[in-house]
Amino acid sequence: MQQKQPTSGCFCFFDAARQQPYANKQQMSVFFANFAGMKARLTIYALVAVALLSACGRQATSTDSDGRQPDSTLTVKYAHGFSVDYFTDYKRITIKSPWVDDAILATYYLVKSDTVHVPDGATKIVIPLRHVAVTSCTHYAFLDIIGELSGISGICSPELAYNALVRQRYADKQIVSLGDAFDTNTERLLALKPDALMLASYNQQDNNAKRLAESGIPLIYNNEWTENSVLARAEWLKLVAAFYDKEAMAATYFDTIENNYIEAKIAAQLMPTHPTVMAGSNFKGTWYMPGGQSYMGQLFADAGATYFYSDNAENGSLPLSFETVLHHFAQADVWLNAPTATMHELLAMDERHQLFKAAQNGCVYGFYARTRAGGANDFWESGVVRPDLILQDLMWALHPDETVGYTPTYICKLTP
Repeated sequence: MQQKQPTSGCFCFFDAARQQPYANKQQMSVFFANFAGMKARLTIYALVAVALLSACGRQATSTDSDGRQPDSTLTVKYAHGFSVDYFTDYKRITIKSPWVDDAILATYYLVKSDTVHVPDGATKIVIPLRHVAVTSCTHYAFLDIIGELSGISGICSPELAYNALVRQRYADKQIVSLGDAFDTNTERLLALKPDALMLASYNQQDNNAKRLAESGIPLIYNNEWTENSVLARAEWLKLVAAFYDKEAMAATYFDTIENNYIEAKIAAQLMPTHPTVMAGSNFKGTWYMPGGQSYMGQLFADAGATYFYSDNAENGSLPLSFETVLHHFAQADVWLNAPTATMHELLAMDERHQLFKAAQNGCVYGFYARTRAGGANDFWESGVVRPDLILQDLMWALHPDETVGYTPTYICKLTP
């Protein structure tokens, strides 16, 4: 793929789909207008389902505990935390431990009938699932994409739900509150009798998960948050879809999102400028900046930003002193992922935030464009399955002159 250089003083924006460069800002605006149109076109229910085998591309080599070789394995391009193997009479899902290398957190055998034999001691789940309880709002989007949102019967912290259908069904008492995700109400869960509870594991010794396991209800670990890239996080959609026999639908959706993301990334690298960025804020004496290999650090790079810690090898947050941040970022052009929606709140947290050029120039942005009273924020909900929109939003904040006409989905400039 050859990228042409700017000619006649006019910057060229590369169009990965057309295999041609954009000649000017007007064409670049059309590029972003087309991306905006994709929001409507990406309604997954209208997509034509492809054969299941198209999602099962590579042959597996791992044998089952009873010595059987899988017929095929689900193609997973970015995510590292799970695998799906297909056998003649069941699927095997393996969830890898985020805490211990080469360790298995859970293994599930998905069957169409409870009479199907699976290896001894295995967790057997009859699919497709009909009713599930979920502990994290990030999981609503996965179920929404494959048309299974109405199967949710219990949730944690309902005030944090942004999805309109989830909120309405909770208001209509079709969904029960299970309390806090870190202290789930077992009695209510048992009364619901869901087919499974979808949850995230937060540490190696998760006492809440151990207590819930004693209920006898299968626990489905959806640990998308442990992945180090937004595409990897979105790809956990394929895992969720496997419990509903909708892998083909998920694969079609993900491929579209991936292509959108890659096209935007190419355009971002060819922007005429690459503004310097900072992120986060000072909280109780510590400023947490994204590590260079964290999902946010990689988003900065993909959006065409210049980030001081881009070469840092950490995939989590970097705890820094205010003095260190001021030294490296006092002159940063843009402040991203601010923890508030207004400058007044940001300065109230620490008046020294005003020492940064980005704050002085009003170039501060946060992911607060889609929120509700009570703390619901769609960035943490549907954003997990729309990394392409998150990337485009960051490009809008970083390159305003090149993205005229684009309307961001999740990000907004802080108001006074």
